[in-house]
Amino acid sequence: MIGAGSWGTALATVARRAGRATSIWGRDEDTAAAINTRNENPKYLPGIDLPEGIEATTDLAEALDGAGAVLLVTPSRTLREISMKMKPHLGPDVPVALCAKGIEAGTGYLLSEVAAEILTDHRIGALSGPTFATETALGHLTAATIAFQFSYADRLDPPSSPAARLALSLGSDFFRPYISDDLVGVEVSGAVKNVIAIACGMMTGAGYAENTRAALIVRGMDEMKTLADVFGGRRETVTGLAGAGDLTLTCSSQTSRNMSLGVQLGKGIPRAHCFDGKPVVVEGEVNSVSVMDLARRMNIRMPICEAVFRILHQGADVRETFAEFWSRPIEGERRGLSILIDHPNAMPTEARL
Repeated sequence: MIGAGSWGTALATVARRAGRATSIWGRDEDTAAAINTRNENPKYLPGIDLPEGIEATTDLAEALDGAGAVLLVTPSRTLREISMKMKPHLGPDVPVALCAKGIEAGTGYLLSEVAAEILTDHRIGALSGPTFATETALGHLTAATIAFQFSYADRLDPPSSPAARLALSLGSDFFRPYISDDLVGVEVSGAVKNVIAIACGMMTGAGYAENTRAALIVRGMDEMKTLADVFGGRRETVTGLAGAGDLTLTCSSQTSRNMSLGVQLGKGIPRAHCFDGKPVVVEGEVNSVSVMDLARRMNIRMPICEAVFRILHQGADVRETFAEFWSRPIEGERRGLSILIDHPNAMPTEARL
């Protein structure tokens, strides 16, 4: 496990409970020492007993020595840097599964494209799904998707594919992996769902109820499908664990930092004062810039993501922005139904400006 935060530590418990020799790398020496001596990560998963045998280190070469597979569990903004540092220490043909979610700012690359550009001799995949780190570490029943692109050889012998081998390595009586060959669909779902979760949080914080949240989840899923289509992903992937499953979980609980940020902003708390002023990394906040940049370049409409972007990065008002979203022209729900009618309560153009 490369990354000793809450999710990296939770995945280390998954691997260890499945009987695998497990090492975890992190930057913080105190955290590594606590995992080694007390079987606890007091900074990110305080009070949770970790299984014995997880070897923690701040030495990247030591963590990767002899690894049969790597789960890369660092924030999306550090992926390029960490991949470059990992490269000299990876053994030949070791598969790497990305466990962060997002799109690289500036380049617009999916995280798998970033990793593949650097780790040229390694198969790159992703692990994603409806998973909160604390629940996973506590051993609650959890399902996730492991996605790698399938080669011709993988299709001839699926059990030997990286996705299947990793699923068999991590599977246990409480952790159930599913296998996918749609890496693009899984990655796009993970990037966009964080932005939609912020939108749901904003509406919750502003005092709206379950009807609003349900509508945002379903219409947000349509935006996920739209972007996945453009990249060559499959819409059915967006309705699976990595899409609908993760979206529903993230939009339903303030355990999610994305949802929590949205709730605070919806209540009128300035961004600098959210999370009691602590510098908490919220992936959806970063992803909203990359997602909207891609949407504009690809000339596709993603109105919920655009609303979140305007509020987070252009100072737009939460209520006014979503009032405008709700009064957009009425349209058919499925693509083939070509309907576009002015909403009866549409805001005049001059009023929007």
